[in-house]
Amino acid sequence: MHELLIILFSTILVNNFVLSKFLGICPFLGVSKKFDSSLGMGIAVIFVMTLASVFTWPIFHLVLMPNDLEYLSTIVFVLVIASLVQLVEIVLKRYVPALHRQLGVFLPLMATNCAILGVAILNISENLNYIQSIANAVGGGIGFLVAMVMFAGVRRRMESGVFSKSFQGMPITLIAASIVACSFMGFGGVVEGIFG
Repeated sequence: MHELLIILFSTILVNNFVLSKFLGICPFLGVSKKFDSSLGMGIAVIFVMTLASVFTWPIFHLVLMPNDLEYLSTIVFVLVIASLVQLVEIVLKRYVPALHRQLGVFLPLMATNCAILGVAILNISENLNYIQSIANAVGGGIGFLVAMVMFAGVRRRMESGVFSKSFQGMPITLIAASIVACSFMGFGGVVEGIFG
């Protein structure tokens, strides 16, 4: 249990996929303009990231590895993730149409969100067991949500700022994202101090 908590909290804070590994930058920058869409995208990513790990780990270890087909893992993982994203899109369109409209084009793009694929691949490359893989995915999804919601607040504050013409738009957004990423570096000592 102690080890699972370390994986969970370090993935949320220290090894945040967006802010330390730079995975999932496209939806991070594209959807973080509004709090509601950031929250919705973050919840959808938690769901898809967790389900992707639930399915990809056994597929790799029970199907691909025994048959010496490890080289197909990326293709298989992409197919699994694309199927899960399609499922999420159908559910949102049916039960939460307002959020479906808000997420717009970024919802189908979640199938190409490298953070989701990154978790599936990192679970295998770091030799995590099944439960650890799920904890890594849940932590990665929560970390994505935290980064999205926090950055939505930063971007809202930036709307009232005055910047020179050369910094307006994406340049100041990228600078703000880098400052937020630097702020997460400080959590390294906190997680090590709490969990040893």
